[in-house]
Amino acid sequence: MESGGEGVEPGIHLVHKAAGRSSFDVVRTFKRRAFDAGQRKLALGHGGTLDPFAEGLLLVLAGQATRLMELMHPLPKTYLAEVAWGLETDACDLHGQPVREGDAHCLDSAALDAALSSHLGWRDQVPPATSAKKIDGEAAYKRAHRGETVEMRPCRVYLHTARWIAHDLPRTSTLELTCRGGFYVRSLARDLGRSLGCGAHLRALNRTSIGPWDDPGEGRERLVAGDALLPWCASRLLTDAEADHLAHGRAIPTGGILPPTWALPEGFPDPAPPLRALHQGRLVALLKPADGGLRTFANLRGGL
Repeated sequence: MESGGEGVEPGIHLVHKAAGRSSFDVVRTFKRRAFDAGQRKLALGHGGTLDPFAEGLLLVLAGQATRLMELMHPLPKTYLAEVAWGLETDACDLHGQPVREGDAHCLDSAALDAALSSHLGWRDQVPPATSAKKIDGEAAYKRAHRGETVEMRPCRVYLHTARWIAHDLPRTSTLELTCRGGFYVRSLARDLGRSLGCGAHLRALNRTSIGPWDDPGEGRERLVAGDALLPWCASRLLTDAEADHLAHGRAIPTGGILPPTWALPEGFPDPAPPLRALHQGRLVALLKPADGGLRTFANLRGGL
């Protein structure tokens, strides 16, 4: 393989996405890097969109790690969010068009705490019309940007914890929250404004962590591979013979199962993770019980 520069290693890359860039802009940077290094067929994707106005941790999945994408969705994600009071916008953020104004001078910390507590746990949430949620296979934001009327159906979402960490009333308040994938912080800001009767939108958003991984910081990047991948999953260490059996579609004995090395927050919904197959420090497969033993349901060829 010809190499014209630094390549992209397979695995999960922890990247800081700056405000003003789309998630795909970040992936496109990795695609260019891979192309310049001769890795023209390297699969690339991201593990959870961040809106262009938002910043923070983005997971870029490379090579066989793209097969782990669905396992990122149910993880806890932590954000810092700045909510602006007194105005609701059609996009639920600072770039949307005003749709409702209200007086926020009556707000106080007690009222804000009470409003926030009603959103904890599982509930139905209507995504913003300018979201990546699919309608008949097309992202809703594409229809909204064409000027079409977009009717969003409620989705079941989960908010684990949420607390106000600063207030500059009646202008803004800052919130720290941890939620499951699929939760829209923009929708939370909109719904808080409606319940308080003053209107609100999201002014800024920073994703600080996803599962066990923290934002590496602006201009930094960190690769996650080997036994650092999926640490919330239990593991099975393989012998050479067992690795060969799995690679050829054969089952292996259940054997000794090692517990996860990272625990979900207490009370967080169990994502029912698979079992990791580790061989010589590499993640080579995901396993499921079968035939009284274990069998591969995702073969990560070459390992990560």
